Amino acid sequence: WNKEKDVVFLVDGSDGTRNGFPAMRDFVQRVVGKLNVGGDKDRVSVVQYGRDQEVHFYLNTYTTKEDILGTVRSLRHRGGRPLNTGAALQYVRDNVFTASSGSRSQEGVPQMLILLSGGRSSDNVDIPASALKESGVLIFGIGTRNSSREVQRIATDPSFSQSVSEFTDLPSIQDNVNIFSVLFLKLLVDQSIARKDVVFLLDGSDGTRNGFPAMRDFVQRVVEKLTVEENRDRVSVVQYSREPEAHFYLNTYTTKEDVVDTVRGLRHKGGRPLNTGAALQYVRDNVFIASSGSRRLEGVPQILILLNGGRSFDNVDTPASALKELGVLVFGIGTRSSDSRELQKISYDPSYALSVSEFTDLPNVQQQLLSAMSTVIVQVTTMTPTVIPTILVESQAPRRDVVFLLDGSDGTRSGFPAMRDFVQRVVETLGVDENKDRVAVVQYSRDPAAQFYLNTYTTKGEILNTVRGLRHKGGRPLNTGAALQYVRDNVFTASSGSRRFEGVPQLLILLSGGRSFDNVDTPASALKELGVLIFGIGTRSSDSKELQRISHDPSYALSVSDFTDLPNIQQQLLSSVEAVVIDVTPESTTDLGMFDHDTSRKDVVFLVDGSDGTRNGFPAMRDFVQRVVGKLNVGGDKDRVSVVQYGRDQEVHFYLNTYTTKEDILGTVRSLRHRGGRPLNTGAALQYVRDNVFTASSGSRSQEGVPQMLILLSGGRSSDNVDIPASALKESGVLIFGIGTRNSSREVQRIATDPSFSQSVSEFTDLPSIQEQFFSSLITVQVEATPITPTVIGKNGLFLLDGSDGTRNGFPAMRDFVQRVVEKLTVEENRDRVSVVQYSRESEAHFYLNTYTTKEDVVDTVRGLRHKGGRPLNTGAALQYVRDNVFIASSGSRRLEGVPQILILLNGGRSFDNVDTPASALKELGVLVFGIGTRSSDSRELQKISYDPSYALSVSEFTDLPNSQAPRRDVVFLLDGSDGTRSGFPAMRDFVQRVVETLSVDENKDRVAVVQYSRDPAAQFYLNTYTTKGEILNTVRGLRHKGGRPLNTGAALQYVRDNVFTASSGSRRFEGVPQLLILLSGGRSFDNVDTPASALKELGVLIFGIGTRSSDSKELQRISHDPSYALSVSDFTDLPNIQQQLLSSVEAVVIDVTPESTTDLVDHDTSRRDVVFLVDGSDGTRNGFPAMRDFVQRVVGKLNVGGDKDRVSVVQYGRDQEVHFYLNTYTTKEDILGTVRSLRHRGGRPLNTGAALQYVRDNVFTASSGSRSQEGVPQMLILLSGGRSSDNVDIPASALKESGVLIFGIGTRNSSREVQRIATDPSFSQSVSEFTDLPSIQEQFFSSLITVQVEATPITPTVIVDQSIARKDVVFLLDGSDGTRNGFPAMRDFVQRVVEKLTVEENRDRVSVVQYSREPEAHFYLNTYTTKEDVVDTVRGLRHKGGRPLNTGAALQYVRDNVFIASSGSRRLEGVPQILILLNGGRSFDNVDTPASALKELGVLVFGIGTRSSDSRELQKISYDPSYALSVSEFTDLPNVQQQLLSAMSTVIVQVTTMTPTVIPTILGKKNMSQAPRRDVVFLLDGSDGTRSGFPAMRDFVQRVVETLGVDENKDRVAVVQYSRDPAAQFYLNTYTTKGEILNTVRGLRHKGGRPLNTGAALQYVRDNVFTASSGSRRFEGVPQLLILLSGGRSFDNVDTPASALKELGVLIFGIGTRSSDSKELQRISHDPSYALSVSDFTDLPNIQQQLLSSVEAVVIDVTPESTTDLGMCHHFDHDTSRKDVVFLVDGSDGTRNGFPAMRDFVQRVVGKLNVGGDKDRVSVVQYGRDQEVHFYLNTYTTKEDILGTVRSLRHRGGRPLNTGAALQYVRDNVYTASSGSRSQEGVPQMLILLSGGRSSDNVDIPASALKESGVLIFGIGTRNSSREVQRIATDPSFSQSVSEFTDLPSIQEQFFSSLITVQVEATPITPTVIGKNGCVI
Repeated sequence: WNKEKDVVFLVDGSDGTRNGFPAMRDFVQRVVGKLNVGGDKDRVSVVQYGRDQEVHFYLNTYTTKEDILGTVRSLRHRGGRPLNTGAALQYVRDNVFTASSGSRSQEGVPQMLILLSGGRSSDNVDIPASALKESGVLIFGIGTRNSSREVQRIATDPSFSQSVSEFTDLPSIQDNVNIFSVLFLKLLVDQSIARKDVVFLLDGSDGTRNGFPAMRDFVQRVVEKLTVEENRDRVSVVQYSREPEAHFYLNTYTTKEDVVDTVRGLRHKGGRPLNTGAALQYVRDNVFIASSGSRRLEGVPQILILLNGGRSFDNVDTPASALKELGVLVFGIGTRSSDSRELQKISYDPSYALSVSEFTDLPNVQQQLLSAMSTVIVQVTTMTPTVIPTILVESQAPRRDVVFLLDGSDGTRSGFPAMRDFVQRVVETLGVDENKDRVAVVQYSRDPAAQFYLNTYTTKGEILNTVRGLRHKGGRPLNTGAALQYVRDNVFTASSGSRRFEGVPQLLILLSGGRSFDNVDTPASALKELGVLIFGIGTRSSDSKELQRISHDPSYALSVSDFTDLPNIQQQLLSSVEAVVIDVTPESTTDLGMFDHDTSRKDVVFLVDGSDGTRNGFPAMRDFVQRVVGKLNVGGDKDRVSVVQYGRDQEVHFYLNTYTTKEDILGTVRSLRHRGGRPLNTGAALQYVRDNVFTASSGSRSQEGVPQMLILLSGGRSSDNVDIPASALKESGVLIFGIGTRNSSREVQRIATDPSFSQSVSEFTDLPSIQEQFFSSLITVQVEATPITPTVIGKNGLFLLDGSDGTRNGFPAMRDFVQRVVEKLTVEENRDRVSVVQYSRESEAHFYLNTYTTKEDVVDTVRGLRHKGGRPLNTGAALQYVRDNVFIASSGSRRLEGVPQILILLNGGRSFDNVDTPASALKELGVLVFGIGTRSSDSRELQKISYDPSYALSVSEFTDLPNSQAPRRDVVFLLDGSDGTRSGFPAMRDFVQRVVETLSVDENKDRVAVVQYSRDPAAQFYLNTYTTKGEILNTVRGLRHKGGRPLNTGAALQYVRDNVFTASSGSRRFEGVPQLLILLSGGRSFDNVDTPASALKELGVLIFGIGTRSSDSKELQRISHDPSYALSVSDFTDLPNIQQQLLSSVEAVVIDVTPESTTDLVDHDTSRRDVVFLVDGSDGTRNGFPAMRDFVQRVVGKLNVGGDKDRVSVVQYGRDQEVHFYLNTYTTKEDILGTVRSLRHRGGRPLNTGAALQYVRDNVFTASSGSRSQEGVPQMLILLSGGRSSDNVDIPASALKESGVLIFGIGTRNSSREVQRIATDPSFSQSVSEFTDLPSIQEQFFSSLITVQVEATPITPTVIVDQSIARKDVVFLLDGSDGTRNGFPAMRDFVQRVVEKLTVEENRDRVSVVQYSREPEAHFYLNTYTTKEDVVDTVRGLRHKGGRPLNTGAALQYVRDNVFIASSGSRRLEGVPQILILLNGGRSFDNVDTPASALKELGVLVFGIGTRSSDSRELQKISYDPSYALSVSEFTDLPNVQQQLLSAMSTVIVQVTTMTPTVIPTILGKKNMSQAPRRDVVFLLDGSDGTRSGFPAMRDFVQRVVETLGVDENKDRVAVVQYSRDPAAQFYLNTYTTKGEILNTVRGLRHKGGRPLNTGAALQYVRDNVFTASSGSRRFEGVPQLLILLSGGRSFDNVDTPASALKELGVLIFGIGTRSSDSKELQRISHDPSYALSVSDFTDLPNIQQQLLSSVEAVVIDVTPESTTDLGMCHHFDHDTSRKDVVFLVDGSDGTRNGFPAMRDFVQRVVGKLNVGGDKDRVSVVQYGRDQEVHFYLNTYTTKEDILGTVRSLRHRGGRPLNTGAALQYVRDNVYTASSGSRSQEGVPQMLILLSGGRSSDNVDIPASALKESGVLIFGIGTRNSSREVQRIATDPSFSQSVSEFTDLPSIQEQFFSSLITVQVEATPITPTVIGKNGCVI
């Protein structure tokens, strides 16, 4: 052991080693006894561990053996559990084997760890053990029988570990301590013997043929000097040209003779080009590795000697960096043909790059190389052993800025003197001086205070004096985060003396004695980003983890038990500080090494305050600008200047590229005039120069690294925010200098880059006095400019051609295609560049981006391309190849300059290797990949590779290629044609012409549309109107100014969105063609622009806004894609000035077009999702089901399942549905996967996907099933469907989408079309030919699932109207296409006749007429005319439009977006019925479904009238209800349907539902209105302690209101509830039937008292217990339900949910409060804020009595429960009891086994009494227990015999538990439906007979209520176990009966049947059905 070593003992002190500890201590002593301890010899540390670790002493604590042995003797066993060996290993790596703790690993001293462990670790040991070994530590381990296996794994080698049965046996292996020395010598070799791994990398390309013999000789001579042996030096030789080849590896030869022999025989390789980058990568990946003989991980120096004779063809930066990261010492030797810069970059250090003129001169550098190699010092860093040469420079004395941050809180009072002493001692060691070390001290507790700054003192004496006098601050809590932020913002700044920008190391030493009360992470990170090195010192009261997080590195966090122990760590701290060499980078400015910011060039912008406040000072400001410009070196490539004047808004006098001579600039400056105006908006001006002046198009050269400077002269405080735009400028790398006056100097200081960059004068007339000072600061400032954003001219285009065997025939066509595309490019060095690569098995570059600079050269080479051939096809490798070798700077790529990188892949087959990773890597690089494939390609793969699926094009053969090329754009001009632009219009027209001139107009290239607008928009022509530039220019020349006002820009934007950027108008948005809108607007919009502008942006439209000084520049910026896309001219005549700027933006635009529907409006934290799988389990998926099950498992595997993370539900369906589990059933991934694994295929048919979608909407995506949709958590449905549905899927799919559910679909070849329709967007659906192919799409599917943006749909408002006067908005939509020419006069007459019947007036009926063919045109809007005469006159004059095709869909969308809106006169939001009458004479050419649904959603009542040429199916779909579609054979027959239409219209009544205002016609028979109005009125009175004094007044008020009512059983009913903490009903609606009884009871009411006030609970109570049939509510009969709440205080609980629940029930709530109430709360509770009334005190109630009564009186509500409306049928159906739909729901659970035969008999006997037949009574039987089984549906049988036969054969199912709730829900959703035979919509009574024999184990109330609300009458029969529950379920308690056992059923049969027959039913149809088939007319 004669060589120095650092030895650390890690000793297990856990509970398990208590007995063995003395023996372990002795062992340590004996081993130490053998060591040669001393400062420069062996060093020792001892660490004891169990649950955590304790360092007894560090490697540098003691320098004598005596001290060490003394401490070891006194060690005490710590105890504790569990045993965390992994954490202990990590701890010693991070805290003991470090330089600051005395480790000399960096000097090459062997590092040894001796581990004594007595048990198995409870944490992971492998990772920390590996980390220690990688750091070069040798681990020896001694274990017991419990731990020996683990210890063997931890040790460097199994032979380095030993085992004893107990630690008390340690002495037995004591003598084996010598084993350690043997092993050590054997394995490590004495470090005095140098060991090196040397690799020679020789350039064998064509260019070194002559020099190769000299290179070979050189290698021999160097090898001769080495000691080649296995354990000494090792050698490898690699030769390379195009690709590298290893002649032998480091472990091939072990003797010098073998190496030299092989070198002598080397042959020159030849070949080109020279790829040095690839060769460097090769040696890194294949030679410097353990398997090739590298001993890097043992700390042996790794040396690479590169002999290179030319410039590399590929990029060398990345692989060279990778070698350096590995710690390889690279020496580069080059000739005069090499690129010396490149060689310096490759070498470990520029000084390691040697040069000879020819390789024959190599002997001259041999000695130089050898001495450099021999002096190599090995430095092992904590991360990886790295070899770092200390080529140290004798620099000036080190300089450091040291800040002490001291905890002065209450908790450190006693320790503060010790902290003060510590600071003094550290300062003593520093070299304090202005130009050496500087010191600052800050003390903090709750808030921080600087005791002195870095520039306060310049001598050590002053600092020590001040430190001695420091007083403890005191205070709490301890806010360390705030203190860190404070030092960042106030101490490490130039103004406080920090020299950070000069590269001086910045050190912060934090002494903290407790845990911080605030967040420390963000401010600590901010300091580290600034380059500050933080040392944290804490005590045992500190949070050590927190300290480690704050510190630069965990090893920089030191700890003492008490601050009095600080001296012990002083040395450790000082050595760390000493050793520190920091590369300090300034905050926001990074040098990418692309530019040498030569200060000879600057871009200088003057921003001059021209507001009213600077009128007097302006001449002085102008002179100042002149004098500064006079000092600049102005010229195209020298300094550039721009001047902007601002006040309220901004005016650019000239841009950076306007003038190139000083004379021109000075001339313009001299003539500047003061603008005036106020207020002063400095913030807007700063933002403006950032977005419009510091841009490439305005002449900024920021991207070339030219410093960007802004000189602000501001004379007053800004009236807007300056901080955000100032920060944005600074982040862009702009240096801001500011000059202010006494009014503005503070603000200007904040705006400037640094306070020292700002100056102040008392008046601007004093400017000359500061001019010299200012100019010198401007000149001397050192700038690090960061490129702002790429603005581009030119493209880098790369063609990647499939040259495999499969494309032999198509290759000539591919070659031609490339030529044709290149022909269109402008190939020049500074414009477009081209490269071509061909690939099959591997790739080959034909030429790079920088090979050719002319189009001729490129085309010539392309013509000569030969097909490569070969297989297999490795597209993945080819993509990787172009990424690594072509899209790099050395190959000519200008990616880093912001030039677009385009890859065009021509591919003819499926790749043999993986394409995902390399394709992603290209996209990350920002490469735009277009994929072009043939029918042999894998289109899915091509879409994955392409930048966006829409960028993947396809041809059937390569010979078809010409179809897919040339850039394409859809450009729409939107021109302001209002009165205000009359004079500027010619200039706008010219501007459009000039822009169009620059486009390449053609159907398959650019398309153009022009829209002009003022009050409303008009399309001059569409994108598909013209296909040639000539036609467009002619039309533009002839444009006439429209005129009109006001200016509605919002409506115009909406118009272009809905009518121009559409496929029918020629937009190619869905093909991925960029959509551009250029808006020229000359004024501020009169309407809202934000929503329509957002809608356009969501569509992916890029908006450029151009305005004048009359425009609102803020508005324009909001409309534009980005503020920088908003351009401004003072007048439209100046448009030519910005033309170029616009064109270059348009040119450069590369748009990622996103499908419209994926926008995030909510912060849907994607960390949480509710995911429902809906899996087709029908007969058709039997074979594919296992694959579907696996797919579900794999997707679930990817989710982050947990209560508040992802939730999952699985539903299987076929004919009906089965929920396997709900979203809230399981909270762990294991449970879900377990259940999924055990899923069984259900089978069954037909497949009802529609019903299943509806089912999951109603039963799974609900709060009770665990859905968190109301918390904004994304709702996702994943549908796996294997066949076409036998029911309708569109309506339920739409309903899910409206609820905000995102639907992803996976279909097979049988179902893919339908699945696409169901999915949220076609791109959300995928297809496999069989479900067994699911794995192939899994990755793609999961990534789309993860990245999807969720858009939440807001609920729309609710409206109430005084319906007493009938009002209607009627729109006629007339088919004016070519096919209706003859019928048009008849259509016109029909419209006239209908209008004649209406009462046209502003406040009665309104009319609009729209005619359409290809596109629609409004003849007049709803608010155009207010008299019948005007309407009829205009209708008479209508002309047939003509045109084709017929686009009914577009027309429906048009009326929705442009006619049924408030600005066009629609009164929809006021609840006025909206009626659309469509007269249509043919089948639509476009899709009508979506727009028709959209109209229905809006509540528009659509009547469709067609002829025999129309598509009757389509008309029914469009109409509000199929029965609203009327038909005539010819339009001349229209009079026949006129009366039918009018009567339907005349009876329309508005029903306000909670979701959206919807108009529903009730075609009522003689509505029995003769009886007096009926109302159910409930008073809810606050009886809490707070209303004691006011209660008598409340009681009187109730009496007076009751006096006004007509109380009677069949008129008004009244109930009173009083509440405080809880509610109590004083009487119900059916308690009293006379006014006298009610008044008596009210008079006697007593105040209840109590608190708190729970209004929410009271509202819930009246909903559940008072507004119910059993309490006398007549809600189901349509009687208005009124609640009058008197509340005198704020509620203690939540009122929103129960109030909403009441409103959903249709209850009208009036709220009356006092000044003690919360008026906002009352308004929320009330039906509408206007229904909330207020008095100062309840004694004032009489004052509002009349107001309340008139509201109650006027209310005419068609109150309907949530989803059910009584629309009645003709004659209000006397629901003829001759027809009934009767469903039996029979309990078949375990509990009814004995009674089942009796139940079966009972069903038979009841059926025997019914009149069964198709149009008479219908019957269904369902049996249930745990789940449900339908024995037959209502439409299964039509004869009594069939039914009785099936009933007789019923078998008892059994099972438990009993889920009656689920069964009730099930029959509601699956049996009472039209598809199952229910005739509820025809008014047939719906009856349910429930036989239940036990209490349900789930909730029955909600589903029972839902059935009742649907109008189902429930009869129940229970036993003694269930009678209570059955009573609750039944429609009314009198509808339920009870038997003690079901065997007693015969006894109640007669009674039951008579109640069934005699009951009077008022059945409510679920959806509106109108104009019965009998055509009854009112």
